[in-house]
Amino acid sequence: MKISTKQILKVLLVLSWIIFVGVCIEAGGCIFSAAYTLLINSVNAASFWEKNDLSALYHFSPSHFFVETMLISIPQVMKAILFYLIVKMLHEKKLDMSQPFSKEVKVFITRTAWLALGTGLFALWGVKYTEWLISQGVKMPDTQHLHLGGPDVWLFMSVILYVIAQVFKRGVEIQSENELTV
Repeated sequence: MKISTKQILKVLLVLSWIIFVGVCIEAGGCIFSAAYTLLINSVNAASFWEKNDLSALYHFSPSHFFVETMLISIPQVMKAILFYLIVKMLHEKKLDMSQPFSKEVKVFITRTAWLALGTGLFALWGVKYTEWLISQGVKMPDTQHLHLGGPDVWLFMSVILYVIAQVFKRGVEIQSENELTV
């Protein structure tokens, strides 16, 4: 039995929805936990989102706690936006297999490239900031537990997506030239 492209796109839509909801929960939970810790109950720093102990950081400086939690939250929000764009693209069925080189797909790939770049840069900033805090004597969880690991992967992915966006840009140009000559 052969699996059709339509079936694969439906499965990808369902998986994208699941990942989108999960990333939204992570981003929202991190932001809520940071706000709750800073505004209501500082004891929450000991069991920050996903049981990460940031109490040493909070006692070192609430302002550094705020910066660190924002550097954790921003890549999470950018991932949520990325998966929102994927869900939107698949749901609105903007992928026309008869004419794959469309302006909508080119814009989609370009946006995902920029979001991947932003995610990578903020994650890298978060990793470097965490390393600096550790060098100041603050006990911090591993960057993998803080969801800051892998900024190089995001940066690499952004370059690949940008190259693909340029290929699609050229494909759109060729496709429109062919339509004019027919």
